[in-house]
Amino acid sequence: MASSNTSLSAGILAAIRGKRVSLAGRDPAGERGDTVIASYNIHKCVGTDNRFDPGRTTEVISEIGADIIALQEADQRFGERAGLLDLERLHRECHLISVPIAAFSSKGHGWHGNVLLLREGAVAKVHQLKLPGVEPRGALVVDLDLKAGPLRIIAAHFGLLRHSRARQAEAIIAAISEAEERPTLLIGDLNEWRTGRRSALSYLSPVFDHAATAVPSFPSRFPLLALDRVMGSPHNLVTAVEVHNTPLARVASDHLPVKAFIDLKAALGDGAEKATEASSASQF
Repeated sequence: MASSNTSLSAGILAAIRGKRVSLAGRDPAGERGDTVIASYNIHKCVGTDNRFDPGRTTEVISEIGADIIALQEADQRFGERAGLLDLERLHRECHLISVPIAAFSSKGHGWHGNVLLLREGAVAKVHQLKLPGVEPRGALVVDLDLKAGPLRIIAAHFGLLRHSRARQAEAIIAAISEAEERPTLLIGDLNEWRTGRRSALSYLSPVFDHAATAVPSFPSRFPLLALDRVMGSPHNLVTAVEVHNTPLARVASDHLPVKAFIDLKAALGDGAEKATEASSASQF
């Protein structure tokens, strides 16, 4: 418990200072990996100055420069549930396209506010998962074929109640167990700041290590709580995580974006080695 608290404190300090948090046992020279992932709760494009400004949100997304980015609260929650961002501008200026889904309305862009943006690659499969809990919540489970190899992205926004988050974590694990095996990332605003046994995210173990990649992202003016997460399976998939802490990001939303670097080739190599070992063991 002491070592976990020490690690979390180090992560908090590093995030506040704008530094990258490397994961234990990883080679610093390979931190960037082959793909940049991000998660950003855009708070319906309303900044900490209470101003609705979708253009400003797009500028932050451009700053991040991710290959894949999951957005939360990208639609109106009630009424027409219209999308709040200009997808054509995102394509034109950020070279990102929205993974196609069945939105709640003709004007909507997301699934329970979740939108997944992709720079390049092929979408092999999309599953819109309804998450259990008191509030309406959901996740996008998207299988991608990238240049570096196959990757599954689970883009989610968990609920505000711990009991709901626990059930939602269990639903994510159940969905993974029913799908074909491939390197997987769980990204999004998971609304959980705790680590260890008290965390609702402990229900993600052992598939995801919820404590290893926790960096504070909320509130954006002075981030102290690790609400926004990027977790990988296998555990060597994510090589480093950092908050995108810029003057524009601090005002554009009450959350800071979280940015991660992954090494998909290394993760695929690790999976191949495990498969070979299992095959060899079965011969005896």
